[in-house]
Amino acid sequence: MGKRTLIMKYMTMDIKQGIHILTLTNVQNGNDNTLTTEVLDEYLQALDEVELYQKNTSLVITCEHEKTFSTGINLDWLNTQSATGKQLFSDKFNLVLCRLALLNVPTVACINGNAYAGGAILASAADYRVMRSDRGRFCFPEVNIKIPFSPITREVVKLLPNEKAINDMVLTGVAYTGIECLDLNLVRSIHLADELQDAAIDLAVQLADKDRHTYCHIRNGFRSNIASHASRIGIKYIGEPAQGS
Repeated sequence: MGKRTLIMKYMTMDIKQGIHILTLTNVQNGNDNTLTTEVLDEYLQALDEVELYQKNTSLVITCEHEKTFSTGINLDWLNTQSATGKQLFSDKFNLVLCRLALLNVPTVACINGNAYAGGAILASAADYRVMRSDRGRFCFPEVNIKIPFSPITREVVKLLPNEKAINDMVLTGVAYTGIECLDLNLVRSIHLADELQDAAIDLAVQLADKDRHTYCHIRNGFRSNIASHASRIGIKYIGEPAQGS
Protein backbone atom coordinates (compact mmCIF):
# COMPACT_ATOMS: atom_id res chain seq x y z
CA MET A 1 0.00 0.00 0.00
CA GLY A 2 1.19 3.49 -0.78
CA LYS A 3 0.87 6.69 1.23
CA ARG A 4 -1.50 9.26 -0.26
CA THR A 5 0.02 12.73 -0.06
CA LEU A 6 -2.24 14.82 -2.31
CA ILE A 7 -5.93 14.63 -3.14
CA MET A 8 -6.96 17.20 -5.72
CA LYS A 9 -9.96 17.67 -7.96
CA TYR A 10 -8.33 16.20 -11.07
CA MET A 11 -5.49 14.03 -9.75
CA THR A 12 -4.00 12.34 -6.70
CA MET A 13 -0.44 11.72 -5.53
CA ASP A 14 0.78 8.63 -3.68
CA ILE A 15 4.20 7.41 -2.60
CA LYS A 16 4.76 3.70 -3.18
CA GLN A 17 8.15 1.97 -2.87
CA GLY A 18 9.62 5.45 -2.51
CA ILE A 19 8.18 6.50 -5.89
CA HIS A 20 5.78 9.40 -6.41
CA ILE A 21 2.77 8.24 -8.43
CA LEU A 22 0.59 10.98 -9.92
CA THR A 23 -2.74 9.48 -10.98
CA LEU A 24 -4.98 11.45 -13.32
CA THR A 25 -8.62 11.09 -12.29
CA ASN A 26 -10.59 13.54 -14.49
CA VAL A 27 -12.21 10.93 -16.72
CA GLN A 28 -15.90 11.32 -15.91
CA ASN A 29 -18.44 12.53 -18.46
CA GLY A 30 -16.01 12.18 -21.34
CA ASN A 31 -13.43 14.54 -19.84
CA ASP A 32 -10.55 12.17 -20.76
CA ASN A 33 -8.07 14.01 -18.49
CA THR A 34 -8.25 17.05 -20.73
CA LEU A 35 -6.24 20.15 -19.91
CA THR A 36 -7.55 23.45 -18.58
CA THR A 37 -5.82 26.16 -16.57
CA GLU A 38 -7.24 24.65 -13.38
CA VAL A 39 -5.85 21.22 -14.29
CA LEU A 40 -2.42 22.72 -15.05
CA ASP A 41 -2.41 24.38 -11.62
CA GLU A 42 -2.78 20.91 -10.09
CA TYR A 43 0.13 19.61 -12.17
CA LEU A 44 2.24 22.48 -10.84
CA GLN A 45 1.22 21.67 -7.26
CA ALA A 46 2.19 18.04 -7.80
CA LEU A 47 5.56 19.01 -9.28
CA ASP A 48 6.17 21.30 -6.29
CA GLU A 49 5.66 18.38 -3.92
CA VAL A 50 8.04 16.12 -5.83
CA GLU A 51 10.73 18.80 -6.07
CA LEU A 52 10.65 19.38 -2.31
CA TYR A 53 11.03 15.68 -1.47
CA GLN A 54 14.50 15.22 -0.02
CA LYS A 55 15.20 11.54 -0.68
CA ASN A 56 15.90 9.80 -3.97
CA THR A 57 12.65 9.20 -5.86
CA SER A 58 11.10 9.18 -9.32
CA LEU A 59 7.77 10.43 -10.66
CA VAL A 60 5.30 8.17 -12.48
CA ILE A 61 2.35 9.83 -14.22
CA THR A 62 -0.53 7.43 -14.86
CA CYS A 63 -4.30 7.04 -15.01
CA GLU A 64 -6.56 4.23 -13.87
CA HIS A 65 -9.03 4.70 -16.73
CA GLU A 66 -9.31 1.66 -18.99
CA LYS A 67 -8.73 3.47 -22.27
CA THR A 68 -7.52 7.07 -21.84
CA PHE A 69 -4.31 8.68 -20.58
CA SER A 70 -5.05 12.25 -21.71
CA THR A 71 -6.53 13.69 -24.88
CA GLY A 72 -4.94 17.11 -24.46
CA ILE A 73 -6.53 20.55 -24.32
CA ASN A 74 -10.21 20.78 -23.48
CA LEU A 75 -11.11 22.58 -26.70
CA ASP A 76 -14.73 23.24 -25.70
CA TRP A 77 -13.47 24.98 -22.57
CA LEU A 78 -10.71 26.83 -24.43
CA ASN A 79 -13.18 28.25 -26.93
CA THR A 80 -15.05 29.95 -24.07
CA GLN A 81 -11.94 31.76 -22.83
CA SER A 82 -11.01 35.36 -23.51
CA ALA A 83 -7.75 36.20 -25.27
CA THR A 84 -6.22 36.78 -21.84
CA GLY A 85 -7.50 33.42 -20.60
CA LYS A 86 -6.13 31.61 -23.63
CA GLN A 87 -2.73 33.24 -23.15
CA LEU A 88 -2.73 32.29 -19.47
CA PHE A 89 -3.44 28.69 -20.41
CA SER A 90 -0.66 28.66 -23.01
CA ASP A 91 1.84 30.16 -20.57
CA LYS A 92 0.95 27.62 -17.86
CA PHE A 93 1.14 24.70 -20.28
CA ASN A 94 4.62 25.82 -21.32
CA LEU A 95 5.54 26.14 -17.64
CA VAL A 96 4.32 22.61 -16.84
CA LEU A 97 6.19 21.16 -19.83
CA CYS A 98 9.48 22.86 -18.96
CA ARG A 99 9.26 21.91 -15.31
CA LEU A 100 8.39 18.30 -16.11
CA ALA A 101 11.16 17.97 -18.71
CA LEU A 102 13.74 19.39 -16.26
CA LEU A 103 12.27 18.03 -13.02
CA ASN A 104 14.83 17.26 -10.33
CA VAL A 105 13.91 13.54 -10.33
CA PRO A 106 13.60 10.88 -13.06
CA THR A 107 10.19 10.70 -14.73
CA VAL A 108 8.12 7.92 -16.34
CA ALA A 109 4.85 8.32 -18.26
CA CYS A 110 2.64 5.25 -17.85
CA ILE A 111 0.42 5.48 -20.93
CA ASN A 112 -2.58 3.28 -20.18
CA GLY A 113 -4.62 4.34 -23.22
CA ASN A 114 -5.08 7.14 -25.71
CA ALA A 115 -2.50 9.94 -25.44
CA TYR A 116 -3.42 12.63 -27.92
CA ALA A 117 -2.26 16.20 -28.58
CA GLY A 118 -1.33 17.88 -25.29
CA GLY A 119 -1.55 14.53 -23.51
CA ALA A 120 1.02 13.05 -25.88
CA ILE A 121 3.18 16.16 -25.49
CA LEU A 122 3.13 15.76 -21.70
CA ALA A 123 4.19 12.13 -22.08
CA SER A 124 7.00 13.23 -24.41
CA ALA A 125 8.39 15.46 -21.65
CA ALA A 126 9.00 12.41 -19.44
CA ASP A 127 12.35 10.64 -19.48
CA TYR A 128 10.73 7.32 -20.38
CA ARG A 129 7.37 6.07 -21.56
CA VAL A 130 5.76 2.67 -21.07
CA MET A 131 2.52 1.92 -22.87
CA ARG A 132 -0.35 -0.51 -22.90
CA SER A 133 0.12 -3.15 -25.60
CA ASP A 134 -3.49 -3.95 -26.41
CA ARG A 135 -5.26 -0.60 -26.36
CA GLY A 136 -4.62 3.10 -26.89
CA ARG A 137 -2.84 5.26 -29.43
CA PHE A 138 -0.16 7.93 -29.30
CA CYS A 139 -0.86 10.88 -31.58
CA PHE A 140 -0.17 14.53 -32.36
CA PRO A 141 -3.32 15.61 -34.27
CA GLU A 142 -2.46 19.32 -34.23
CA VAL A 143 -2.22 19.47 -38.03
CA ASN A 144 -5.82 18.23 -38.26
CA ILE A 145 -7.28 20.42 -35.50
CA LYS A 146 -5.47 23.54 -36.75
CA ILE A 147 -3.38 24.21 -33.64
CA PRO A 148 0.30 24.93 -34.42
CA PHE A 149 3.04 23.81 -32.05
CA SER A 150 4.64 26.49 -29.89
CA PRO A 151 8.45 26.80 -29.62
CA ILE A 152 8.38 24.92 -26.31
CA THR A 153 6.01 22.16 -27.42
CA ARG A 154 8.16 21.63 -30.52
CA GLU A 155 11.25 21.13 -28.38
CA VAL A 156 9.42 18.73 -26.08
CA VAL A 157 8.19 16.61 -28.99
CA LYS A 158 11.75 16.53 -30.34
CA LEU A 159 12.79 14.69 -27.16
CA LEU A 160 11.24 11.55 -28.65
CA PRO A 161 14.10 9.38 -29.96
CA ASN A 162 12.97 8.91 -33.56
CA GLU A 163 13.22 11.88 -35.90
CA LYS A 164 11.41 10.19 -38.80
CA ALA A 165 8.50 9.13 -36.60
CA ILE A 166 8.24 12.65 -35.21
CA ASN A 167 8.15 14.08 -38.73
CA ASP A 168 5.35 11.72 -39.76
CA MET A 169 3.37 12.31 -36.57
CA VAL A 170 3.43 16.11 -36.61
CA LEU A 171 2.86 16.50 -40.37
CA THR A 172 0.22 13.81 -40.92
CA GLY A 173 -1.38 13.33 -37.50
CA VAL A 174 -0.87 9.56 -37.69
CA ALA A 175 -1.88 7.69 -34.52
CA TYR A 176 0.40 4.83 -33.42
CA THR A 177 -0.58 1.80 -31.36
CA GLY A 178 1.55 0.60 -28.48
CA ILE A 179 3.16 -2.07 -30.67
CA GLU A 180 3.98 0.54 -33.32
CA CYS A 181 5.36 2.90 -30.68
CA LEU A 182 7.66 0.17 -29.42
CA ASP A 183 8.85 -0.62 -32.95
CA LEU A 184 9.55 3.10 -33.48
CA ASN A 185 11.36 3.43 -30.13
CA LEU A 186 8.82 6.00 -28.92
CA VAL A 187 8.20 3.95 -25.76
CA ARG A 188 10.60 1.83 -23.73
CA SER A 189 8.27 -1.13 -23.33
CA ILE A 190 4.66 -2.27 -23.74
CA HIS A 191 2.55 -4.35 -21.38
CA LEU A 192 -0.94 -5.73 -20.83
CA ALA A 193 -3.18 -3.47 -18.77
CA ASP A 194 -2.83 -5.42 -15.52
CA GLU A 195 0.97 -5.40 -15.79
CA LEU A 196 1.51 -1.85 -16.99
CA GLN A 197 1.66 0.15 -13.77
CA ASP A 198 3.91 -2.40 -12.06
CA ALA A 199 6.28 -2.17 -15.03
CA ALA A 200 6.31 1.63 -14.79
CA ILE A 201 7.00 1.51 -11.06
CA ASP A 202 9.77 -1.08 -11.51
CA LEU A 203 11.46 1.20 -14.04
CA ALA A 204 10.98 4.21 -11.76
CA VAL A 205 12.57 2.31 -8.86
CA GLN A 206 15.60 1.50 -11.02
CA LEU A 207 15.96 5.15 -12.00
CA ALA A 208 15.52 6.36 -8.41
CA ASP A 209 18.53 4.26 -7.44
CA LYS A 210 20.75 6.65 -9.41
CA ASP A 211 22.20 9.69 -7.68
CA ARG A 212 19.42 12.23 -8.11
CA HIS A 213 21.59 15.29 -8.75
CA THR A 214 23.94 13.53 -11.17
CA TYR A 215 21.08 11.93 -13.13
CA CYS A 216 19.27 15.24 -13.59
CA HIS A 217 22.45 17.16 -14.40
CA ILE A 218 23.26 14.71 -17.20
CA ARG A 219 19.69 14.60 -18.55
CA ASN A 220 19.24 18.36 -18.47
CA GLY A 221 22.53 18.84 -20.27
CA PHE A 222 21.03 16.97 -23.22
CA ARG A 223 17.93 19.19 -23.09
CA SER A 224 19.68 22.51 -23.59
CA ASN A 225 17.01 23.97 -25.87
CA ILE A 226 14.31 23.36 -23.29
CA ALA A 227 16.65 24.62 -20.58
CA SER A 228 17.07 27.87 -22.52
CA HIS A 229 13.29 28.30 -22.65
CA ALA A 230 13.09 27.48 -18.94
CA SER A 231 15.67 30.11 -18.06
CA ARG A 232 13.75 32.74 -20.00
CA ILE A 233 10.58 32.08 -18.00
CA GLY A 234 12.38 31.92 -14.66
CA ILE A 235 12.54 28.18 -13.99
CA LYS A 236 15.47 26.96 -11.88
CA TYR A 237 16.87 23.52 -12.71
CA ILE A 238 19.80 21.25 -11.92
CA GLY A 239 22.77 22.06 -14.14
CA GLU A 240 21.70 25.66 -14.73
CA PRO A 241 24.74 27.81 -15.62
CA ALA A 242 25.83 30.18 -12.89
CA GLN A 243 24.92 33.80 -13.49
CA GLY A 244 27.64 35.62 -15.37
CA SER A 245 29.21 32.41 -16.70
